[in-house]
Formats: sequence, structure tokens, C-alpha cells
Amino acid sequence: MKVLFQGDSITDWGRDRSDPHNLGNGYPKYAAKYIREAMPDTEFEFIDLGISGDQTANLVARLQSDFIDIGADVVSILIGINDTWHRAETREYLDDAIFEQNYRTVLEAVKKTGAKIMMLEPFIVPCPDKMYFYEDLYKKILIVRKLAREYADAYLPLDGIFAEACLYKEPTFYSEDGVHPAPGGADFIGRLYARAFVKLIK
Repeated sequence: MKVLFQGDSITDWGRDRSDPHNLGNGYPKYAAKYIREAMPDTEFEFIDLGISGDQTANLVARLQSDFIDIGADVVSILIGINDTWHRAETREYLDDAIFEQNYRTVLEAVKKTGAKIMMLEPFIVPCPDKMYFYEDLYKKILIVRKLAREYADAYLPLDGIFAEACLYKEPTFYSEDGVHPAPGGADFIGRLYARAFVKLIK
């Protein structure tokens, strides 16, 4: 079974880009570990093509080569934070309709391949200098949730999940800067991912 991880730096996270099977140090590494433990009799090929800094428009630009041509059985996507972050300083945010169209274009194309789609919600782990991102990000989270209802076979509402998780552990356990997971955050997402994946496949 071929599984493709797609997204931005949260998915990329130190991977060796010369080797698509290198999963870096982020949640894909942990997800693959827990999936293999849960399904030891299934042979998996895990591919990570996340690229640091990517926005939804970048996924559209590499849709053919880095999605369709891979021929994955399961495609997971975590994208959206950079559509906000890269414009946060000026607050000249990307129009929500463009964000939705970019993401929908990717999902439509992947759906036509017959692959199962896992969508992961963009998120902020509570961090003082990032909380204002919500003035734009929350609208885009709602768009992602709407698209998930249309296209996703599995969905991880990570922003809400992290909001709850930070009641019990300090936010810095999950992320030092509010966006990029620390090891505890990457492991946390990986466990959630594996749980949803196994439920989807079985």
C-alpha cells in the first residue's frame, strides 16, 4: 500500500529531498512507525513530498508530478498555515475564495485517481506572537472543514485537538513557535494520524 504525505514544512521537517522515502523528523516518521506496528502484515511504501514554505498554490503547481503521478493508495494533505503566515505582517491576506479554489483543485484531482484522502487541519498551538493569525486562519480552517465534508475519507481537526491537548500539557511541549511541532507534537500528530489511518483502512 502506497501512502503519500503532502504539505509544507510541518510535513517536510528535515527530510532528505533526494529520497522521497525519507520521512524526516516530523509527524510522517511517527505516523509510519505506528501504522506499521498496528498493521504488521501489510506492506507499506511511505512517501513524503512536503516542501517547506509551500502554500495551496504551490500544491496546485506540482499537482501532476507530486500527486497524480505518484499513484498513491492514500494521500494525506496538511496545508494552509503559510497562506496566512506569509501575509500576516502586512495583513494583506489571501482571498478566502482563492484559497478554497486552490485546495479544491487539488482535492478534485486526487479524488479522480481513486485514492483515499486524509485531510489534516491547519493549526496554531497557543503561542503569544502567533495568536493574531486567527483573524485570517480561522476562516481558512472553516473552509478546510467544509472541503473535508465534501472530499475527505478521514479528517484530523488538529486545531481543536491541540486546543484541548494544551489544557493538560504546556503548549511548548507540542511546539516552540506555535506552528512547527516539537518532537512531542510530531509524535502526537503521528499517533492521531495512525489511529485515523487504521480506522480508514480496516
